[in-house]
Amino acid sequence: MALMLTGHTLFLALMMFAVFTFEESVSNYSDWVTFMENLDQYDKEKLDSFGAEQKVKKVSLHPSLYFDAEDVHVLRQKAHTSHSHIFRTIRSAVMVMLSNPMYYLPPPKYVDFAAKWNEVYGNNLPPLAFYCLLCPEDKAALDFTVEYMDRMAAYKNWLVESAPGDEVPLGHSLTGFATAYDFLYNSLENVRRQKYLEKIRSASKEMFEYSKVRSWGKQLLHNHQATNMLALLTGALVTGVDDGSQANIWKHAVVDVMEKTMFLLNHIVDGSLDEGVAYGSYTAKSITQYVFLAQRHFGINNLENNWLKMHFWFYYATLLPGFQRTVGVADSNYNWFYGPESQLVFLDKFVLKNGAGNWLAQQIRKHRPKDGPMVPSTAQRWSTLHTEFIWYSAEITPQPPPDYGTAKMHVFPNWGVVTYGAGLPSSQTNTFVSFKSGKLGGRAVYDIVHFQPYAWIDGWRSFNPGHEHPDQNSFTFAPNGQVFVSEALYGPKLSHLNNVLVFAPSPTSQCNQPWEGQLGECAQWLKWIGHEVGDSSGEIITASQSGDMMFVSGEAVSAYTSAMKLKSVYRILLLLNSQTLLVVDHIEKEADSPVNSVSAFFHNLDIDFKYIPYKFKNKYNGAMMDVWDAHYKMFWFDHHGSSPVARIQEAEQAAEFKKRWTQFVNVTFPMKSTLTRIVYLFYGPYVNVSNCRLIDNVKSGFQISLSVNSTENTVSVVTDHQNLKARFDYLGFGGFAKVVHENKVTKFGLGTESVEKLIKNNRVVLPFGFKVNIIAGLILGVSLVILAFQWRFYVSFSKMLRWILILVITLWLTELVDVWSMCTQPICAKWSSDLTRLEHDEGNKDKRLEGTSIVFPDVIITSLPASGAEILKQLFFNSSDFLYMRIPTAYLEIPESEFEIDSFVDPCEWKASDVQNGHFHLLKGWLQSLVRDTKLHLQNIQLYEASRSKITQHSAINKDKKKRSKKRESLLEQRSRARASQEKDAEYIRELRRHLVYYPSARTVLSLSSGSWTLKLPFFQEILGPSMRALYVVRDPRAWIYSMLYKNKPSLYSLKKVPQRLAAMFKWENGKGKCSVNEGYAFEYESLRKEFSNSNSNAVSVLSHLWLANTAAALRINGDLLPTNYLMVKFEDIVSFPQKTAETIFAFLGIPLPPASLNQILFATSTSLFYLPYEGEISPSSIHAWKQNMPKKEIRLIEDTCFSLMEHLGYPKFVE
Repeated sequence: MALMLTGHTLFLALMMFAVFTFEESVSNYSDWVTFMENLDQYDKEKLDSFGAEQKVKKVSLHPSLYFDAEDVHVLRQKAHTSHSHIFRTIRSAVMVMLSNPMYYLPPPKYVDFAAKWNEVYGNNLPPLAFYCLLCPEDKAALDFTVEYMDRMAAYKNWLVESAPGDEVPLGHSLTGFATAYDFLYNSLENVRRQKYLEKIRSASKEMFEYSKVRSWGKQLLHNHQATNMLALLTGALVTGVDDGSQANIWKHAVVDVMEKTMFLLNHIVDGSLDEGVAYGSYTAKSITQYVFLAQRHFGINNLENNWLKMHFWFYYATLLPGFQRTVGVADSNYNWFYGPESQLVFLDKFVLKNGAGNWLAQQIRKHRPKDGPMVPSTAQRWSTLHTEFIWYSAEITPQPPPDYGTAKMHVFPNWGVVTYGAGLPSSQTNTFVSFKSGKLGGRAVYDIVHFQPYAWIDGWRSFNPGHEHPDQNSFTFAPNGQVFVSEALYGPKLSHLNNVLVFAPSPTSQCNQPWEGQLGECAQWLKWIGHEVGDSSGEIITASQSGDMMFVSGEAVSAYTSAMKLKSVYRILLLLNSQTLLVVDHIEKEADSPVNSVSAFFHNLDIDFKYIPYKFKNKYNGAMMDVWDAHYKMFWFDHHGSSPVARIQEAEQAAEFKKRWTQFVNVTFPMKSTLTRIVYLFYGPYVNVSNCRLIDNVKSGFQISLSVNSTENTVSVVTDHQNLKARFDYLGFGGFAKVVHENKVTKFGLGTESVEKLIKNNRVVLPFGFKVNIIAGLILGVSLVILAFQWRFYVSFSKMLRWILILVITLWLTELVDVWSMCTQPICAKWSSDLTRLEHDEGNKDKRLEGTSIVFPDVIITSLPASGAEILKQLFFNSSDFLYMRIPTAYLEIPESEFEIDSFVDPCEWKASDVQNGHFHLLKGWLQSLVRDTKLHLQNIQLYEASRSKITQHSAINKDKKKRSKKRESLLEQRSRARASQEKDAEYIRELRRHLVYYPSARTVLSLSSGSWTLKLPFFQEILGPSMRALYVVRDPRAWIYSMLYKNKPSLYSLKKVPQRLAAMFKWENGKGKCSVNEGYAFEYESLRKEFSNSNSNAVSVLSHLWLANTAAALRINGDLLPTNYLMVKFEDIVSFPQKTAETIFAFLGIPLPPASLNQILFATSTSLFYLPYEGEISPSSIHAWKQNMPKKEIRLIEDTCFSLMEHLGYPKFVE
């Protein structure tokens, strides 16, 4: 189970001071906090304060690790009352050990102890000793424990001879032995105390020395580091009672590493660990113990760490129905290595406090299997019982999380994993699906390595993702809770063991020639340092649930070597119902790609149920699994209709310290062209699949007709997933897939709509073609009658026949033209010279049926300055769908016109009539150019050619941002700073240009920094038309005024020169200022004008009236905009409910929320690591800092002024 690599010493600082930066970029982590480089002085201060704290802290006798001697009596009482269910488990474990001493006691001889992996001895000691503490009357257990410890103390060391470079066995033994010593101290005589203490001191010193030279000493977020550092801390705390000087050095070393671990974990917004659930439980065991010990002994509080707040979902949302088995991503057994009951009760007592942790721990213990492969290992099953007992809070009533009982989709945006149906009882209707497509190390670690925001991170050398698998785009399926397709769990890192695609022939194949899978394969551990492997990644493109259906897709082309010249490896999963899973692989390659074959694999580890060949409707080859006469089936075909026969194989693979059996279905398809599509259908025994076929197959997407239980479902999917225009053209909305079934259409990400009414509106009683056929038939019939009876006419027979034929041909041509204009079949493409237009028509079939028109979103963001609207950048930047632009910047300035836009606020409302009357035509042309011809607009910007006056003007506008001190700069320094600023501004434009090169269909997002624009959205609407999507961000006036007055020194109120701006705004005729030109003055500003002219007014009262005037005017003016064009968003909702608010915003835009954007907004709002200009740290608590820091008198003044509008917006009173 151990994975070790040697390395060099990496000396890191204890903690980091965070300073926010105003740097902007389109890079993913451009807004991250930066850290001071001069840490030596801080490190010294930290050590001094740490030592002083230890001196003040009263030295206590043992036990002291997790509780004090006076707590023992209470613990003994709990063992027979509130904690009896845990105590029974502890007692049962001890009885098992006592019944078989030959197996559970450490061997008498050291050679036998060191001959095999021996973590079991360290792991079993704490619960054994804890039982002796709870039951002092049990002398047999105490004698057994003393004999146990005597044998371990007699060994020369606690290492394993076959793994001399691996200190994990030493870590387990040290942790267990020192914890047992602390628990049993008062039951030991002095000789044994000294003997045991010396052993602990010797092992701790050994571990400390190893930490300076072993790779685990510097590889963060790895199970080895957490395990060994906890061992060193436990040894230091126990020995520190007698010898504080040396123990303090060890403590500092542990705190140094583990606080960095906690800091990095805070970046992981979904509570996951990249090593998977099994090893994640291993790491989390040590992390929870460290968090507890650090707070108890050092006063270091990590309980607000966001990773801890989300870690519950790592256990709950990965559980298959029945609470016994988990997702097997990365090296894994069937569930957990350690716990997770201990971790769950810890989270409930100290973090969640809602009963969910206690409830899940109960369910897991209740459903623990008694036999079979899912039984906990004898080396690990009891090791956390003592901490579970200590941390369990009986006062917290166990209760499941909200929405328990219904199948839900859960997205881990950092881990790159999606699950559906987790945490449910085992039943016929409860189905589980998982999908994995993520970045190496998880998104946070991957981006830290690549964007290098922290100088103390040494690239991939600071991490160890060796337990990860080449598994991007892998999936599992368990209909009815019966695993049909599973992971292959712990084993060698081979792509074909992970339900992913492999290709041949590959010029860089390293094993299984000529086949090659994903980067990093072919070894016992993932080779993450290899060529291109560090850049290996997958990406979940979309994940949406609609009722009982789920759609998820992932792109994994970056997980394959560039030598194969693949352009896209896109996998789509559609769960149509609890029994039916549709999987489609879309593969694109370069014209000169060397590969010509692709092979897919589907695994199952259940040895009792074998895959056997199966054929669907005597047409498509497949496989079947017979589970007690219930048939689980799969079949496949490609876009040519080919369905090759599969190879069904069995294999043994190395796993932990044993062999694991697996069976798999392997099907290989030829890749005859640059585009290959393969369809797989998996379904359970309770559905009847009667048909599955491709009905449309064009470059940008495909349609599949699937009949299930006599109901036809038409599935439409876009495979050009990075092209927003292609998605709108093919589907009629900005999503990735839709399903039409019966009279409903499900647009994944946006919901389900009824189409029955729309179809009826388009229904024609007598279609035009039918009328033509009737007329032509009548003409021919009359002609035949005339010929039959040989009626005589004055017109010659030949002439009459010619006219009849001409009329029939004319009617036929007319019908042909009508049919041609409506043709959507692939055959029409053969007659058309414009294939692109055909694809456009194909995609618009359903859209025409629904009676909708295509409208691409053009996003406008506006708010009062300091309202926090800048945080919305996290939803849009680094996206293939959007191009986020700040307005104004040096090269994106608002053109001068008859009206100068104030950079803070003005009272002038612009209407649609202003556009119609020709007002502000320069602004109109600039806006149209920027939004409609963005690429050309950016290309026409002349970089480095700005005049000196322009640079000076821009510097004046941003003078408050650039001012850092009152010290006068030399002319040389001024020029140097100006050049750096100009280069930065130019690079920003280049980044925007590059973004459009990669994503030419990206839509503009204009973030307007001036509050003046809040009153001018009807003007934008008239220019942009129905495509405008305006987001108006409003903020609680108390928080806004607090930010304006108290968040900065000097205050933003002073930096923005608010009094001077208001004086200039009201100095013209009747106080209407510039608005008198077009009579667009917002009357709500009258109250502000009167308050401003009042000699008794102050900053708080003026800002209160300013917020009231601007917000009331904006709500009135924008109230006439359609809900499809305008959305008001509260800043507090963005921060407190980021996922829900982000989903609302993207639904407003007509696009599903991408998991990548979800990750970014969660990082910005939940981690306390994101900073806004003039605002500082953003978190749900920080945005309400005004409640603690603002004088009550000022809060009351704001509420008296603004409460009517506050109440309308949902802001309650704080001061009564």
